[in-house]
Amino acid sequence: MAAATQLHAATTDEAMRQLEAIMADDQRRQASYDAGHERIRFCGYCHGEDGNSKRDFIPNLAAQHPQYLFEQFEKFGDGRREDHVMSTLARALSLQERIDIAVYYSQQTARPREGADPVKAAAGQRIFQSYCFSCHGADAQGVSNMPRLAGQPAQYVETALKRFRQMDPAASTSPMVGVARGLKDQDIAAVAAYLQGR
Repeated sequence: MAAATQLHAATTDEAMRQLEAIMADDQRRQASYDAGHERIRFCGYCHGEDGNSKRDFIPNLAAQHPQYLFEQFEKFGDGRREDHVMSTLARALSLQERIDIAVYYSQQTARPREGADPVKAAAGQRIFQSYCFSCHGADAQGVSNMPRLAGQPAQYVETALKRFRQMDPAASTSPMVGVARGLKDQDIAAVAAYLQGR
């Protein structure tokens, strides 16, 4: 088991280096983008061909950091994250296909959703600036392996934060568990409203 874990870590590290090299080279990035576009047909049913989710409970992938997207694929593939559709898909795709899909969606334009209560969103902005900006950036754009939250559907954000709040801190290494435990339901709703309109 330890050997398998080490092999997986080595493969993931090599894939991350490959991904960084692709993103730094215009020709390689375009080739990866084109290959990713050919492979996202199934992904597009839920996340949209342009990475803007078609359902409020499913995250946007548009303009997300490619390293973060690839890392989530790996987590679904090895069981650290669980979702029947995503886990099945992650296991079915090759390493190169996972990289190409991450590149493709990272190059799309995120479209914020309208309709959030402005008072709630203003309260959410204050909470975000207190709890979230140090990891996710002042404008919620994320960095590298920290996800972009700007423009995410409010329902998805609320569900994710409540799930983190319910996790056992002893069983998870995510800093989100500790952050979410300090948020009340109305705080979560406010942050979600703010992020949806970013």
